[in-house]
Parts: sequence; structure tokens; C-alpha cells
Amino acid sequence: MSLVAFLGAIETGLIFGLVALGVFLSFRVLNFPDLTVDGSFAFGAAVAAALIVKGWDPWAASAVAIAAGACAGLVTATLNLRLKVLNLLASILTMIALYSVNIRVMGGPTLPLLGQKSVLNSAAFLGIPNPWLAPLFFLLVTSVVWLLYAWFLHCETGLAMRATGANPVMARANGVRTERLVLAGLAISNGLAAFAGALLAQLQGAADVTMGIGTIVVGLAAVIGGQTIFRAKSLLGLTLSCVAGSIVYHVIVAMALNATTLGFTASDLNIVTSALVCLALAVAGKGAGVAKAKRA
Repeated sequence: MSLVAFLGAIETGLIFGLVALGVFLSFRVLNFPDLTVDGSFAFGAAVAAALIVKGWDPWAASAVAIAAGACAGLVTATLNLRLKVLNLLASILTMIALYSVNIRVMGGPTLPLLGQKSVLNSAAFLGIPNPWLAPLFFLLVTSVVWLLYAWFLHCETGLAMRATGANPVMARANGVRTERLVLAGLAISNGLAAFAGALLAQLQGAADVTMGIGTIVVGLAAVIGGQTIFRAKSLLGLTLSCVAGSIVYHVIVAMALNATTLGFTASDLNIVTSALVCLALAVAGKGAGVAKAKRA
């Protein structure tokens, strides 16, 4: 694998690390199976691209994309909490609706950004050579988001959110407003996914209505794979392992797709993804079984 392909995998892994953090919040912390991520990822890309084309500053466009993704998460949570729609079904309904919304926002299935400004332009003054500029820039962005994310989970609201996912009945008995925290949690989760979509669209130079397909699988692969590989125990380590797992996942995929002896092509991406997720689940399940046997 060439250096350019390796650095490209690092860039994409860092961006999808934001998705992994969002998936960790919904699946692990809140215990809420949220598939809205597939739609909100593309929604963030669509909103950011549409605003950048209209002359908006890329950072302002990305901020609006985060707000748009948060709104998508609020819709899912509202369907579940207010209308009593099953959580999984509520997320699927929102995800399906966002497909049409994204086409409306972009005015078509694809919106190119060639020649437009991007968030990477704000780091050009550093004078870092081009192959290394994007990885270092996204490392900085993801690190800042991760620090804020970790701080939030350790603050009072974050602790209440963790209690909501662990035992909502006990949390309510202690005065925690669980419904508000589920609303906030899904808003944050999908806001992170939308931010990742906005960054990826600017990196690739286009937003596409199909770019969110399979995002939840990649996020789960990063979360499960990262926790399986790094075996973190603390909450800080668990969140960091999500980002690290995303990077490892994308590097492995890039290596598999660039290994000519294996015969893989770009169209085999979903096969490689499914195989990696199954492997991570199998290793995680085996590890959990061993730990349970030791306790017994």
C-alpha cells in the first residue's frame, strides 16, 4: 500500500472516529439502537455542501450541518418518546425520510464542491506539505471533539445520561429526567455523525445522497473492534478506543483493497466490512465468555 493510500485511510478513519463516538453514545451509553446515523451523516454532508456552494464559510456551514444532524436525532427521539414508536423503527423511519430530504437540500443526488473553499483551507497557513496536511488537521479536529466529548460524559449531565442508559427506572427514581437526556443524547450522537459527513464531503470534494449507506455498520465496527483490540476499562479509554478502532478499521480495509494478491476491488468494500464486523463480534464474544468463566 502506498503512502498516499495509507494517509488517506488515516484521514477517513479520523473522520469516522466522530461517527464512532456518536454510535458509542447511542448504543453503549443510552442503550438506544439508533440507525438514524446513516441518514444524518449524509444530511450533514448535504447541508454543508449546499451552504458552501452558496458562499458560506466552511466552518459556519459545518456548524449548521451539526445542528441539522442534531435535529434529525431529535426527530427519532420524539417518535420514540412521544409517539411510542419502537426505537429501532423510529430511527429507520427518520433515516428513510432523510434520503428524500437530502435530495431536496442538494437539488439532486450529487453536489460537487470542486473549486470551493473547505475547512482544510484554514490550515494551509501552517505550511505543512500536502500529503501530511489533511491527516494532521483531522487529527487536531478529532482530538478536540474527543476531549470535549470525554469531559461531557464525566460532568453531571453526562453522568445522568449514563445512569439513564444503565437503569432508567432507578435514574427516574433519583430525579433524573430521562426523556430529556435521551433527546439530548440522540441529538449529540447525530450531530457528530453530521459533522463527520460535512468534513468528508469537503475532503472528497462532493456530497452524495448515498454516502451515508453503511455508516452505522462502520461506526459499530469501530466501537466493537476498538474495544476488542485495546481492552480499555475506563470511560476515557473506551471513548479513545472508538477513535482508534475507526483508524485501525479503515487502515485494514485499505490494505485489503490495495492487496492485489487477494483480488479485492472497491466494489468488495461491503464484503470486507461485514467480515471485519463479524470477526470483531466473534472475538468480543469469546473474550466475554472467558471473562465470565473466570468469574464463575
